[in-house]
Amino acid sequence: MKILVTGGGGFQGSHLVESLLNAGHSVSVLNTYSATTLSNLAGVLGKINLIWGSVTDPESVQKSVSGHDVVFHLAAHINVDESLKDPFIFFHSNILGTYHVLEAVKKYDARLIFISSCEVYGDGHDLKENELLAEKAELRPNSPYAASKAAADCIAYSYFRSYNLDVTIIRPFNVYGERQKSGLYGALIPILVSRALRGENLTVFGSGEATRDYSHVSDIVRGYNLVLNTRGLAGKAINFASGKDTAVKDIAEYIAKKLNVLVTHGPARPGEVVRFPADISFAHSLGYESRVGIWEGIDRYVDWAIKNKALSAKPIVS
Repeated sequence: MKILVTGGGGFQGSHLVESLLNAGHSVSVLNTYSATTLSNLAGVLGKINLIWGSVTDPESVQKSVSGHDVVFHLAAHINVDESLKDPFIFFHSNILGTYHVLEAVKKYDARLIFISSCEVYGDGHDLKENELLAEKAELRPNSPYAASKAAADCIAYSYFRSYNLDVTIIRPFNVYGERQKSGLYGALIPILVSRALRGENLTVFGSGEATRDYSHVSDIVRGYNLVLNTRGLAGKAINFASGKDTAVKDIAEYIAKKLNVLVTHGPARPGEVVRFPADISFAHSLGYESRVGIWEGIDRYVDWAIKNKALSAKPIVS
């Protein structure tokens, strides 16, 4: 198949691109220009059609979608904290960008697999003790980022209902792994590993008992490929997660022990979500299973981070 991946130069996107190539597909990537994109796609640059552009530009989107059978739409601004400081760029990219992709998919009669987010569910604060967040749960976003993804999620579904577009919505939970961003507006595991590699102690806010369902990027990408190869999913939303919750303090302590630093505790953050459990029964019915456990996945990320740090420290030889 001829497949376009918007945001294919990002963390998840670059892993997806590699898997699609390995499966024998012809792959194009639409991505804004950055050194990170070039680094993430370094191993496949000669094998893909790389298009520099933004989903906020309708002309770029139309030209990119033309001639493709399937579009994976991953391009988005993704950080909750950043969205609190500048909501507009999230609404502009995530909502308007998705609209442009949908219009192009409608024009060229392509299939769309839209990567949404578990953040669309909100915080799940009113879940009963053993209740899980299923795909039919109400969307109650808590941040501008989450609201932008929920809006895009709903718009995508409306195009299925209004125009009979072949649209499938995927809501992944807490994806982590190699190439994920650390530093400012980075994700939890990369931030903790980065600090530990600098010899800094790790701070856990509050008790650290809050849990999340973490999935290694390789598992999530297999889920994306499963959707690609499964017909009859038009109009469906699908949660992808591991089905296992892990406490933040346990992750911090594992990384600290592995990299010989200490864990300290700071004041609890206001509004901390205690649990965010995923219902993945629908994914299981499609044949999905998680293969990489949290500790194995963290080990993989640490090994990658150490190697990446060593490579970046090497002087450039002309």
